[in-house]
Amino acid sequence: MSQQVVRQIVSNVESAVLGKPTAVRLSVVTLLAGGHILLEDAPGLGKTSLARALAKSLGCGFTRMQFTPDLLPSDILGGNIYRPGTGDFEFRPGPIFTNVLLADEINRTTPRTQSALLEAMSERQVSIEGTTHKLPDPFLVIATQNPFEFEGTYPLPENQLDRFMMCLSLGYPDRKSELEILNRHRDGQPVDALTAAATPDQVLNLQRQVQAIKFDASLAEYLLQIVEKTRANNELTLGVSTRGALTWYRAAQAMALVADRDYVIPDDIKETAIPVLAHRVVCRGALREGHRQRASQILRMLMDGIAVPS
Repeated sequence: MSQQVVRQIVSNVESAVLGKPTAVRLSVVTLLAGGHILLEDAPGLGKTSLARALAKSLGCGFTRMQFTPDLLPSDILGGNIYRPGTGDFEFRPGPIFTNVLLADEINRTTPRTQSALLEAMSERQVSIEGTTHKLPDPFLVIATQNPFEFEGTYPLPENQLDRFMMCLSLGYPDRKSELEILNRHRDGQPVDALTAAATPDQVLNLQRQVQAIKFDASLAEYLLQIVEKTRANNELTLGVSTRGALTWYRAAQAMALVADRDYVIPDDIKETAIPVLAHRVVCRGALREGHRQRASQILRMLMDGIAVPS
């Protein structure tokens, strides 16, 4: 039953996002692992369509916010409103009080507003004037950002990037897929026709199953060997944090569940390595626009130098 729900979610998203099966699968892996997704690519390549398709497939509450330079933290979190009739302050929730928040073009807003998401993404709660407010469960942030060289963008700080489980890029579709996209859009947006493929309770149940996936001790050692190599590499000024290691561990478990296994294999670790780690490390002397590619090369080199457990 659980595997059927996973297949339904993947199939539903793929019907609206053509020619990108890897990005779709990794997005579902992030969802089941309880993480958040950062979609980074040039405008017009389907980042928002992927986010909307995933959100509509879950049968959960969904809010889309366009991040702009004048956006304030209170515009996201909400705030206390004074009621003259009673003389009291009443908390009015902001758009973050939803199951799936699409933060569109997150790097077009200021670092101060970006930081408003930190507590929500880590703790599933927000604190306003000393009072803590729990967020709905499940809770998923899907953020899109344009490349750094585009005008009007503010780079996400490292502590913000570390809250995203995976950073994914879609890239240009192949010609066959792009022709199919043209044909599919003749009668409107395919995303608009999607219906829910799962319920919130089913999503929560799948997330609990991920935590029960077996992770052999030898594979955990293999994962940590790679993490330690990033901290000792001369080409990296910042290695993978403990949070990053935990995130990678959970992503590998979710990859196993998507593959209909109750145990992790080395390929689960390898396939999630670059999406989970490349945005967490900092390359020495690399320009921001070429950083992710260089980080991916270094990570692959490190993994090639470590024996895979049999």
